Order: sequence, then C-alpha cells, then structure tokens
Amino acid sequence: MIFEYIISGFAVGALVGLTGVGGGSLMTPLLVLFFKFPTAVAVGTDLLYAAITKSAGAVSHHKLGHVDWQIVRNLLLGSLPSSFLVTHYLKDIDLYSLQNVEMINITLGIALILTSIAVLFQPIIIKKSVKQKLKTSLNINVLTILLGIFLGVVVTLTSVGAGAIGVTALLLLYPKIQLRKIIGTDIAHAVPLTLFAGIGHYNLGTVDINLLIALLIGSVPGVLFGSKLSVRIDEKFLRFILVIILFIVGVQLMFKANYV
Repeated sequence: MIFEYIISGFAVGALVGLTGVGGGSLMTPLLVLFFKFPTAVAVGTDLLYAAITKSAGAVSHHKLGHVDWQIVRNLLLGSLPSSFLVTHYLKDIDLYSLQNVEMINITLGIALILTSIAVLFQPIIIKKSVKQKLKTSLNINVLTILLGIFLGVVVTLTSVGAGAIGVTALLLLYPKIQLRKIIGTDIAHAVPLTLFAGIGHYNLGTVDINLLIALLIGSVPGVLFGSKLSVRIDEKFLRFILVIILFIVGVQLMFKANYV
C-alpha cells in the first residue's frame, strides 16, 4: 500500500508541475474517493504535505523578490485566527460521525467547484487585471484581511483554496501587481497557513504520518517531472481537462454522504 501512496504522490506532483494548481485540489479528493481515507484524515495529512512541499517555492520566490510581505501579513491577520477558530470547532465535534463527514465533504466539494471556476477563468482575469483597477469604497487592506479569513476557514476545513482561489482573488484585489509576484505572495502565505492548520489537525489526531512521508517521497520527483513535461503539452488543453476533473470530483464529494 505504501508503494501506491508514493505513486499517487508522484502523479499529483506531476500534475502540479504541469498545471501549477495546488496539490490540495487533487490530493485530498484522491485520498477520500480512491483510498477511502476519512475526509478529516485526508485533509489533515494534506495540509502538512502542502506546507512542506510549498516551503521550497516560498524561499525561492522570496530570494527572487516575488513576495509582497505586506499582503502576506494582511492575509495572515485574517487566515490564522479563522484557522484557529475552525480547529477549535473541529475539536469539539465527532469528525467521524456521518453528519460531520457529510458537512466536511460538502465543504470540500464546494471548494473544488470554486477552484475549477477559478482555474477556468484565471487566464481571462490575468489579461483584464492589468487593464482595470478594482473599484471599491472599502480599504484594500480590509478586503485582504477578509480574503485571509475566508481562506483560513476553507483551507482548514478542506485543505483546498490556498492555490487557484487565492491567486485569482489576489489578481482581482491587486491588478497592478505582476503575476509572478501574486503567485509568490500566495505561496508565501500558504506555507504558514497550511502549517498552522496542519499542526491543528495533528493535535486533533487527523494526520497520518506514514501516509505523509510516502506522499512526499513521490511528490518531489513528480513535480520535477511535470515541470519538464509542461513545455511539451498544450496548457489550454490541460487546464480544460483539469477544470472538468475538479468540477466532477467536487460534485461527487458533495453527494458522497448519500452513497457511503
């Protein structure tokens, strides 16, 4: 079984390298639907998996000057407290009861559907974001903190959202900032958030360490393989396939409690 987990880590890593979409959008549903892990365990394990795998990317983007630390700070002002509150809420409920499993699955399904929409429209948003400025009477820092609150809740509950959803929202909030800096900033925020949420899940007992190690063994070469392969495969085709997969899996998870 460990070998299958390593292969899964490699496959998800390759898809991340090919598409740039966060592993949480792919790994968590794979663990739930294919390997039949309890949703809470899949989420908790994937959070620490994400924190470790994204750390190297965050350091690299920082060295290149692709991180806006003021935006990261504002995001964390919202995401860490909301993540703590969600973890505190999860501590007081039975994560394996049918009702709560259904709640987490529905939340995960919605997050995947939102991610599929974000992936679909991200190229359009990237093109338009450089041409127009977001018109709002609200302070941009307040909106960034609110975005952090949203991401903190969704990521802690589902392990999904710190990638495609975060980047898309930041593009709307900061249309004048270069895409590479938006991506670097999003990754820099994702590392402490997923680590904080992952530690919270570890304290809840919803992290499988052996699974985590196996996934990491597979994912590192997978990302390298996918990155090299990406120059040979049409990005638009891959993005379209990924959107369909995320949407279908999201819908399937939303209705999973009806057939488990």
